[in-house]
Amino acid sequence: MKRFSFWLLPVVALVLASAPARADTAGSAAALFGAKSVADRDAAIEELENADPKDPLVPYALGAAGFFQSLEKLAIGLNRHGFESPRSFMLPLLRLPVPPRAEPEPLTYDGFRAILLEFRDGMEAAAARLDTVPADADIGVVADLTKLGIDLDNDGVIAPPESFAAIMAAMSGAGEDPSAPAPDLVFRFDRADGFWLQGYANFLVAQADFWLAHDFQNAFDGSFQMLFPRAGLPMQEALVPSPEDEQTGMLMSEWRLADFVSFVHLVNWPVVEPERRQTARLKLLEMIRLSRENWKAILAETDNDREWLPGPQQKGVNPLTGLEVGEEQVAAWHEALQMAEDLLEGRVLLPHFRIPAKGINMKAFFDAPQTFDLVLAITGPGVVPYLENGTLITAEEFSRIRQQFGGAGFMTFAVWFN
Repeated sequence: MKRFSFWLLPVVALVLASAPARADTAGSAAALFGAKSVADRDAAIEELENADPKDPLVPYALGAAGFFQSLEKLAIGLNRHGFESPRSFMLPLLRLPVPPRAEPEPLTYDGFRAILLEFRDGMEAAAARLDTVPADADIGVVADLTKLGIDLDNDGVIAPPESFAAIMAAMSGAGEDPSAPAPDLVFRFDRADGFWLQGYANFLVAQADFWLAHDFQNAFDGSFQMLFPRAGLPMQEALVPSPEDEQTGMLMSEWRLADFVSFVHLVNWPVVEPERRQTARLKLLEMIRLSRENWKAILAETDNDREWLPGPQQKGVNPLTGLEVGEEQVAAWHEALQMAEDLLEGRVLLPHFRIPAKGINMKAFFDAPQTFDLVLAITGPGVVPYLENGTLITAEEFSRIRQQFGGAGFMTFAVWFN
């Protein structure tokens, strides 16, 4: 017994020595996800950067922090130039509810590209850090989405209107009902959610890379006054109404609609960095891989503790989405992932409404890029270089998948599922 105890002492000492470090790491992660100021958040990040790198919670929390900071830097960069958020699905990167700025700084095309590039590189770094978390790590970080947020206006404070709950409500167009009870938006983020966040980071990198692959200065110069009306863009003086005029008559909103039509017309973008369009495809494929890893981890879970994205075995309506996940949705989502992968790999072709015999090879679209013209892609001439004979995805196949998501709709689940 004495000999057994003697050999056990080093093990006990190791456990006792590592336990406080784990506790400290958990405390730093909790401080990070609940910080009320940028200074508090940065202090928590510094503690995590000095923590034991072998603790899987360290890269998990730091990867999440990198994701948040990249969004924050994007918002601050846009805010600096008086950005006004659009509602268009065509500009998903630019839908952050950035508060108005009284005296915007001038913005140039190169300056806007620099903002996108910083955002893109930050997201890639966050994804790389999350990729170092072991797949089987036991992780649980509790966060309240009404408190977790980013500093949209760069005043050093993470205020309630800057919480992720408020940001998501603003981006979805949902208004707050003061008479309705506030939902409980406290979630326990686990290992599966790390795959989810890493997948979204890759998705955002792909979006940024697609923009950066092209020269879109004509669109910027001719239409971006709808986003930055007081930033000194080339068309501001001629086309942007004064604040007084904007409050009256048809100029109240129609001028932005006119600029949006101009934007669509000006999406005729030469390729200047083809490797970025190629990388965008690879990032989308990585997102698909991570979504599968996410669902593999979700379906292996045996608890049901404040799940961000529950599996069919974790019963209950999600407080954020109001939805419940069933086996039909998960199966249909995996079918959708396979369809998307087949498209991106060129194994199946995307049909075009006016070209019945051939389809668009999306792998060639990304890997052998030519000038991207949105209108000509819709009408047909813009996709001719990518047409091939082969197996086409049918409307019936996609309709069958879509029907499995019921009244909430495929896109609602897709945004949530990633």
